[in-house]
Amino acid sequence: MLYWALLFLIVAIIAAVFGFGGIALAAAGIAKILFFIFLVLFIITLISHLGRRGSSI
Repeated sequence: MLYWALLFLIVAIIAAVFGFGGIALAAAGIAKILFFIFLVLFIITLISHLGRRGSSI
């Protein structure tokens, strides 16, 4: 998921350089959404791993 966020960020930067404002704005928005989804999933995974680690006896 982080790969896709970085890919859309690169597309947004390239589109902005060439002057395609609408495409750059859309790609940057998609990259931002994917990054926040990745961040939420990472935090959930980290919390579940730490919780599982403490309960194993």
